[in-house]
Order: sequence, then structure tokens, then C-alpha cells
Amino acid sequence: MPSNLFGIFYTIDMLETTIPYESLYQFCQQVFEKMGCSPKDAVTATKVLLAADVRGIDSHGVARLSGYLRLWKAGRIKANNVPTIIHQTPSTATLDGDAGLGLTVAVHAMEIAIEKARNVGSGWVAVQNSNHFGIAGYHAMMALEHDMIGFAMTNASALVAPTFSTEKMLGTNPIAVAIPAGKRPAFVADFATTTAANGKLEILQRKNAAMPTGWAQTAEGDATTDAHILKQNGALLPLGTDREHGSHKGYALGSIVDILSAVLSGASYGPWAPPFPAYVPMPQNMPGKGLGHFVGAMRINAFRPAEEFKQHMDHWIDRFKAAQPIDPKVPVLVPGEPEAATAVERMKTGIPLVPTVVADLRTIGEEFSIDFPG
Repeated sequence: MPSNLFGIFYTIDMLETTIPYESLYQFCQQVFEKMGCSPKDAVTATKVLLAADVRGIDSHGVARLSGYLRLWKAGRIKANNVPTIIHQTPSTATLDGDAGLGLTVAVHAMEIAIEKARNVGSGWVAVQNSNHFGIAGYHAMMALEHDMIGFAMTNASALVAPTFSTEKMLGTNPIAVAIPAGKRPAFVADFATTTAANGKLEILQRKNAAMPTGWAQTAEGDATTDAHILKQNGALLPLGTDREHGSHKGYALGSIVDILSAVLSGASYGPWAPPFPAYVPMPQNMPGKGLGHFVGAMRINAFRPAEEFKQHMDHWIDRFKAAQPIDPKVPVLVPGEPEAATAVERMKTGIPLVPTVVADLRTIGEEFSIDFPG
């Protein structure tokens, strides 16, 4: 178990520095403004980025800030972008993100979806010409305060081999669904359509640790525990790992996300999706514009009274949490429950950062003459 002494967490294999949320917030906001984001967009990008750290999804939080910065320097992210609706109906829209930060473009898209849902019951927005949008859960959860069910998904650069293939064709392509409850915390399912997200490999790489068997394969399609395997032309595996364990279902889920996010919106899909690392060359003959997202909102009272529904959601949650556990020491959880608990804790105690992330953030601070708070 880690022990805390003056804000420093000591673990067996890692020294973590804990930074208060507000201090990281101010730092990130200043960085986004230095990149050229408007004050409003800098605030939005900061909220989305830190939501990952707060909820314990460390791979998609401030650890990604240097990646966004490199994309901006490479001219692949436009900080002062102006998203534009290029097609719409009362319940749908297609949004061109103008090569902006996906962190802000997806929020704008979700705001459109929520407004359409408010007017006609549901709203759906497909996005083209965007970039990495952080955790899908943040965008889906935007619907909760409006008594709506939220959906968010995005395609990503090709790191995943389809079942029976060695070629990387799909991204980790996450899906998030957020459903409000009454007295209980909301149901929030936010998951990659791979056995493990690429961010988990990045965490293991920073710790110089091996990964579990079944997360990825070698260039020849063999099993491996090397967390650096993607740098050797290996590939991540779809949810299920192999055909005998249902990888064809994970492959299908990832394909659905790719089609709704990119084929439907006019973004680049499959192996042509733009890579997140700025040093990786852009694919040739790209069929669309940038990365794509797909977000949606459904107004609960378009189906039944919202309060009645939320009472039943509480009942649903209570019953599932009361399910007989295999081990009495390991309770049955509801999707979103661990992240919600982590958020409460980290807002009180701060956000733990590993040394490599701290070093990256300090370098960014020095570049922009911004003091890093750790």
C-alpha cells in the first residue's frame, strides 16, 4: 500500500508527486492560452483534460498535454479554430471541427446535440476534421445535468489488428454512455473496444513493466508481454483477445465506432485515421478530414417522466450492487462507480503524477515561462 508524506506518494516501483487540482488547472489553462486558444476554449480544454486525471484515467489526462503541444507545433492542431455546422436537420448535424483540439470540438458538438434533444427529443452530431478528444466519458456526461442520456465515441489512429489479421486497421475506438440516476451516482460506461487501451501500455512503459498476455500481439501475430511492442510493428487486440474468447465482437464494436465517427461524418477512417504522435507521418491518400467523433443526447422525458425513470435507475443500481459476490471482500460494482469514488478522493487529496509526466510538464512550463506547481 502506498503511504503519503507531505504530498508525496511512495510505492514499491514508483515515486508519485501529488499536485492539487486547482494548481494543475491553472497551469494547463495557461498552456492552452499560450498555444493560442481563446480563454473560453482554454478553460474547456483544461476541464476535459483534467477530468481524466480526476476520474483515475491517468493515461488521458495531463500525461497527454505534451502530445497535444507537439501536434500544435506540427501544424496539425489549430488552436484558434472555428467549428462549423456543414449539414443539419432538426435532430442531426455534421460538424467540421476546423482542425481544432478535439477536447473543445467534441464539447461544442455535444452542446449542439443537447440543444437538439431539448427541442425534438434527441440530438446526434457527427464530427469531422477534429483531433484526439480526451476521455469519451466527459462528453457523454455533459447530458446528465439536463436529464438526458449521453453518448460519445471517436475513432483513433490504427493500432488494432482485426481478428485473424496482423495488420493494424482500427483505433482503440472508445464508447461512452452516461445515464442519470436519482440519489445514486450516474451510470457511466466508458471503455475502449480493445482488450486494453493504448494508454495502459504507455503507463507500463513509463514504469518499465511488462503487460498481461492478451493485450497485444507481435508483428507476426504471436502473444507477447512487451509493453513496447507497438514500436516493433505489433498491434493491440480487439476486446476479447482472440476468436475463442470473442474478439470478433470487439472487432465489430470498434468497426461500428469507426463507421459512425468517421465514415458518417466525412473524417478519415480505418488505417487512414491521423496518428496521435506528431512524429508519425500522416497516412497517404486519406479519404476524409481529420479524426471523427459521434455524440448524442436523448431527453428522458421524451420516453417517460424523468423523475420516475431516475427512481427506477436507483432501484436498478441498488439491486445490481446487492448481487451475490463471488468473494465477499470484492463487491459487485456498477459502471462508473470506481471513477466516481476516485474523483471524490482526488479532488480532496490531489492528482498523483509519475516522474516522467512531471518532467514533461516542467519542460512545458519552462518553454512557456509558466511555473509548474510541483
